[in-house]
Amino acid sequence: MVQSAAKDVDGYLAEVPDERKDALVELRQLCRQELTGFTEVMAYGMPAYERDGVAEIAFASQKQYVSFYLMRSDVREAFAERLAGQDMGKGCLRFRRTQAIDFGLLRDLLRATAARPGTVC
Repeated sequence: MVQSAAKDVDGYLAEVPDERKDALVELRQLCRQELTGFTEVMAYGMPAYERDGVAEIAFASQKQYVSFYLMRSDVREAFAERLAGQDMGKGCLRFRRTQAIDFGLLRDLLRATAARPGTVC
């Protein structure tokens, strides 16, 4: 599943493969806990978290991995050392196995994102 036509995040999670469902539900809960003041929406066919109408975080179940989108370049720069060994594109962390998801790192990224507004790439 690359893009979903789900109307909400519950519908999205109902579509994901069983082997990823628990990890994505945990990721959603983490986002909801840490991103106080953000709105959970569906954007570009995936769950996203917006502040003032701008998506700063998103996640998705891709064909071969779980993606965590961090749209804030200032947060990526602040965590450059911790992100150095990760499979990462311009703004997305990719986890080929759900067991490899570093929820501690993601929590810290979410907290840094929530701490203050910043520029979205």
